[in-house]
Amino acid sequence: MGILLGLSPFIAFAVLSRFTSAAVALWAAAAVSVVLILRELKLGRSLKVLDCGTLILFAGLACYTTLVHRTWDIMGVRAVVDTGLFLIMLISLLIKLPFTLQYAREEVPESLHTSPVFIRTNYILTAVWTVAMATIAAFDMLAHSNPDYSTLSRRMIIVSLVAAFSFTKWYPDHVSKAHA
Repeated sequence: MGILLGLSPFIAFAVLSRFTSAAVALWAAAAVSVVLILRELKLGRSLKVLDCGTLILFAGLACYTTLVHRTWDIMGVRAVVDTGLFLIMLISLLIKLPFTLQYAREEVPESLHTSPVFIRTNYILTAVWTVAMATIAAFDMLAHSNPDYSTLSRRMIIVSLVAAFSFTKWYPDHVSKAHA
């Protein structure tokens, strides 16, 4: 559930970008990011890579869009946003703090936090999400450059998200059973 909440700025952006300008959708997503960070701080939790990266991404794009009066088409801005999310996930792996690890630690007993199996499981989950976002960003770019591929792009986005969510739900249970 925590990961879904962490992705809520992207969900807000995706919904709003269909009904309003890119700038409004970007500012709204940045606001949702601020609310998430304030919520984490209020609950006494540490800041998460995904939340901080998301705020930087949306606030940066919103400022850029507003300051240079950039007009985005929906597929162009989605390609940039999804590429940004891919980069956040990739960076979390590169800095050795896979973004799923921070959420998972809130769900399991503290005794598991340093377990090699637990940590490896979260590297794998983050890698799966990173591949899913790379796929989504690539199909966004394809649809942006050639609108004939927009239907294929939408389908691949759905397939990628369903696959990542399904794997995230299945894999930790699979690992637990294998190590029981």
